[in-house]
Amino acid sequence: MVKKVAVIVGSLRKDSWNRKLASVLMQLAPPTISMEFVEIGQLPLYNQDLDNNPPQAWVTFREQMKKFDGVLFATPEYNRSVPAPLKNAIDVGSRPYGQSIWNAKPGAVISASPSAMGGFGANHHLRQCFVFLDIYCMPQPEAYIARVDTLFEADGSVSKPETREFLQKFIDTFAQWVNRKWD
Repeated sequence: MVKKVAVIVGSLRKDSWNRKLASVLMQLAPPTISMEFVEIGQLPLYNQDLDNNPPQAWVTFREQMKKFDGVLFATPEYNRSVPAPLKNAIDVGSRPYGQSIWNAKPGAVISASPSAMGGFGANHHLRQCFVFLDIYCMPQPEAYIARVDTLFEADGSVSKPETREFLQKFIDTFAQWVNRKWD
């Protein structure tokens, strides 16, 4: 059975490096998983006062996410943490309390940055959230893609063979992670 994986990109930028990276991972994915972008830019900021009458965008996002068996986050790092739209999507999906869409989903994080650290802070901050959210975080391989602004050809392909090999290993391992028996 093919498992469905949501791909959530933390950056809203049209030419986001993380969106490009996620696209490459989707192309490299083995046939045991089917991956689909889930957009988060349309989500109004989470406000607990709206839990009893949530905005339609929240309802749509929550319902959309329920159909996925796993989730892959691709995120840049903003101020040693995740971008605000990504944190908002996590909050919208985790509420109202006791009705989280994230519970018991296998997940993984890949972070990328033009810096030498490859989004290390954002990656680990997101992993920290996974503990409370009950997302089964793939422990290895960890993925911090440094100097991402030097990795892509004009057609969106990865220019460095060693990076492409690493991405293949990452997505193959993630596919195995999602396909584990979690019950």
